[in-house]
Amino acid sequence: MSDSLRAPRLVGGTFEASAAVELAVADRSGFLENRHVGSAVVLSPDGERMFSLGSPDAEILPRSTLKPFQAVASIGAGARLDGVQTALATASHAGTAEHLEVVRRILADAGLDETALRCPPALPADRASRDEVLRSGGAPASIYMECSGKHAGMLAACAASGWTTADYTDQRHPLQQHVRDVIERLTGEKISHTAVDGCGAPVFAVTLAGLARGIQRLATASEQSPFALFRNAAWVHRSAREHPWAISGHGRPDTVLMETLDCYAKAGADGVMTMAASDGTTVAVKVLDGSVPAARVAAVGLLVKAGAVDAAAASAALDGADTTILGGGAPVGRLRPVV
Repeated sequence: MSDSLRAPRLVGGTFEASAAVELAVADRSGFLENRHVGSAVVLSPDGERMFSLGSPDAEILPRSTLKPFQAVASIGAGARLDGVQTALATASHAGTAEHLEVVRRILADAGLDETALRCPPALPADRASRDEVLRSGGAPASIYMECSGKHAGMLAACAASGWTTADYTDQRHPLQQHVRDVIERLTGEKISHTAVDGCGAPVFAVTLAGLARGIQRLATASEQSPFALFRNAAWVHRSAREHPWAISGHGRPDTVLMETLDCYAKAGADGVMTMAASDGTTVAVKVLDGSVPAARVAAVGLLVKAGAVDAAAASAALDGADTTILGGGAPVGRLRPVV
């Protein structure tokens, strides 16, 4: 076998397909076209495991579902963010003018500008915003990248703490060591593997159960807690809930779910999804084929199964959350949960 085709030596990995279960399916014109397998876990409002599927105690890379923890860490390290700025620090935003204004304000308040961002250049995910950039002769820029709010929050923390900003994405940087500590404390797990996320910042492997535990702690934390960690966690959760447009964008799936189901919702790349209902019931999902829409519908289905979300309301919410299968530009099927 050619060296270029030979698999590299791996030092970690998530659960195998044989340990997964079917979580969602997609039908096209009455034909079951895709089956999406993975793992999931549901926690009660008091943090007890209600039920699980597949292998939720295996590690995964949570990707952008770690953003609320990273925002907690940035605030704990001194970033002074108002509500909408805090929401943007947890966001995978669409790059609209509304989003960019908030990111620029975070940077300006820290005495910085967008040249300090170390996330890769991109065009806005929002089509109208992307078209406007291209019509005006613009080019990909770091501020348009969906993670620029998270990076701005990290830079604000560095400025407040007197840490260097040129290398803030290095896993050895004091900020990233603090992020790691916050994730360990909220998930209740020691980090065994660190990777590089798509935005260039470190992403820390945790189990799906640990991820759910951390999200559940955010969703049920009190701003009157005697512990700063939990006060900051409660603030991050409230900010996201009060500014759902900032988390993704008007009409985009996570924002739609938050607005219609009275919940917290945050997806991560490559098939990860977290949700917390208003009563604190929390679900975390990992779909092995990397389908975020499949993970999203599975998470909603699990909240319905847990009795935390009304079935009719969930079905209506999913109608607006990128679950329709199109054929010739018309609806011919739907992505739907199995559970």
